[in-house]
Amino acid sequence: MVADPRDASPERISTLLADWASGDPAARERLVPIVYEELRRLAHHYMRGERPGHTLQTTALVNEVYLRLAGIDALRWRDRVHFFAMAATLMRRVLVDYARQRGREKRGGGVSVTSLDEMAVAPQPAVDIVALDEALERLAAVDPQQGHVVELRFFAGLSVEETAEALSISPATVKRDWATAKLWLYNELRTA
Repeated sequence: MVADPRDASPERISTLLADWASGDPAARERLVPIVYEELRRLAHHYMRGERPGHTLQTTALVNEVYLRLAGIDALRWRDRVHFFAMAATLMRRVLVDYARQRGREKRGGGVSVTSLDEMAVAPQPAVDIVALDEALERLAAVDPQQGHVVELRFFAGLSVEETAEALSISPATVKRDWATAKLWLYNELRTA
């Protein structure tokens, strides 16, 4: 089912999310076709960093995230940024769970992402997604805000402005936290 692009406005998505959170099951059904392509884009972003021959496909990842999102009845969605941030977090968890379930090699068996900075020009060595997840957990224990910034910028693909909005902080703070967190994670992953 193809949604009308006019239905994909942030206001429309936020309204449907609020209706869903208020218990309107029809709102969720109207929301899915509108957000599906964005969820596929997020999933594709994740999957392009996976090893060749990965058995989990983009559509399966989107479906798993949708099932998990559909099971969250008590969550009060603030807006579309909040929704997509949660979807990205769930995608990360699905991939990490998948890597751990496979139990390959030490630390995730080649499940990797390619860069902590999507703006990087030079090729970056692959990063083990399980190791990255563990490092991100350690970062969040030290500085929860920086952990959230990494999740939203790297995993959700949000812009500096969208991240600032989602976390209710300034864009300058996002930029500072992003730079600091990338350096911290790089050092953690390099020594792992």
